[in-house]
Amino acid sequence: MPYDVSLDEVLFSKVWEADSDRITVSVRSYNKGGKKLQITRENKNREGDFRFTKLGRMSKDEAEAILPFLQEATQNM
Repeated sequence: MPYDVSLDEVLFSKVWEADSDRITVSVRSYNKGGKKLQITRENKNREGDFRFTKLGRMSKDEAEAILPFLQEATQNM
């Protein structure tokens, strides 16, 4: 069964944004299944639009910024 975006429910979402990128912490449920934590990163391209990129490593500033989001997200799971 292929992925169906209409079955992906966002239960919680918070975004931390810097000059050139943003990190989103969310809790999602697919097709009424279990709640799962998702962390994504987006970078700005030359036109200033955000594009998905691999999360990879995070700086200390990034980790400290999203830590409260992670704590709040786990309370929503």
